Amino acid sequence: MSDKNDNNKTSYIRTMKSILFSLISIVLALLFAVIFVMISTKTGFFESAKILFTSIWEGSFGDKDTLAETLVFVTPLLFTGLANAVAFKTGLFNIGVEGQFISGMTGAAIIGLIPGIPHVLHVILIILGGIICGGIWAGIPGFLKAKSGTNEVVSTIMMNFIAMYLLNYLTMFPLNDSGQAQSLEIQESAKLARILGQTNRTSSALILGLILVFVMYFFMWKTTSGYELRAVGLSPLAAEYGGISIKKNIILAMVISGAIAGIGGATHVAGIQYKSIQLFGFPNFGFTGIAVALLAKSNPIGVIFSSILFGALDSSSLTLQMNGVPKDIVYLVQAIIILFVAGDGIYKIIGDKMKKRREVKVNE
Repeated sequence: MSDKNDNNKTSYIRTMKSILFSLISIVLALLFAVIFVMISTKTGFFESAKILFTSIWEGSFGDKDTLAETLVFVTPLLFTGLANAVAFKTGLFNIGVEGQFISGMTGAAIIGLIPGIPHVLHVILIILGGIICGGIWAGIPGFLKAKSGTNEVVSTIMMNFIAMYLLNYLTMFPLNDSGQAQSLEIQESAKLARILGQTNRTSSALILGLILVFVMYFFMWKTTSGYELRAVGLSPLAAEYGGISIKKNIILAMVISGAIAGIGGATHVAGIQYKSIQLFGFPNFGFTGIAVALLAKSNPIGVIFSSILFGALDSSSLTLQMNGVPKDIVYLVQAIIILFVAGDGIYKIIGDKMKKRREVKVNE
């Protein structure tokens, strides 16, 4: 009983340390942002801080309409942040979440055009299409990693470009809408419901994303399969020694990660865009999802809060510009947060090495 209490206490302390470090990272990033606002607006520290924080608040939570638009930014980050978190927990760097999100968009753009399907069934097919497209797109690099040791970073980067160019081809040719840089609009039966009224773009995809967060938390922490994924991420050699299949769990983690990203892409088309649009660059939902997962320490519940933060920053960029602050400040804050979060990992590595050296000296 005592050992169990000690383990719970240790786990609690570790969790609180992670939360505290994430909060410190956010505060320091915002302080750096204030300094850059001082430079760009030529105002004092407190005036610059007022401009920055007022702009972020008014541009993201100021009224019902801005809140609704912020939730539009938050929704895809819930999916991509969660997708990255699953991969990170298994010790994988799935930089291909961007491509898996796009492949989900492709699947939705195709399935959404099929006429004569009842609304509920059509929405289910859209989501299943996203799961299949995203799962396959991530499963290929996962299979290559498991069977031949191919680096998942390299293979998923390549898959990102293939996904983008495939979407562009389908958008501009088979699915094209009268020579425009977009596909035909999906059927009414394929569209997700707007949850804050028809004048706002927030769709039921937000609710689906929140449900999926709690489902994945239960899966990762309360099931045998989730335990195996986390064990592989913590120590592949120890997991293999304990009878856990490394190859199986690498493929499983990648497929789950890709499926979640695919759902995000599919619901983005079905809930917001209603069509696929030619991409001249990556939409960056997957790449921002990396930052979301890092700040959340790969905890599904933490993904909710970090996606709200990053969604609010993205949503407030226009208000920042209107107040004379370059919108690049948003990307600066995001980048600094990532640096500080990464610094936490470096600190742990250095700390572990110093601890081992002290233990060696004591033994000598």
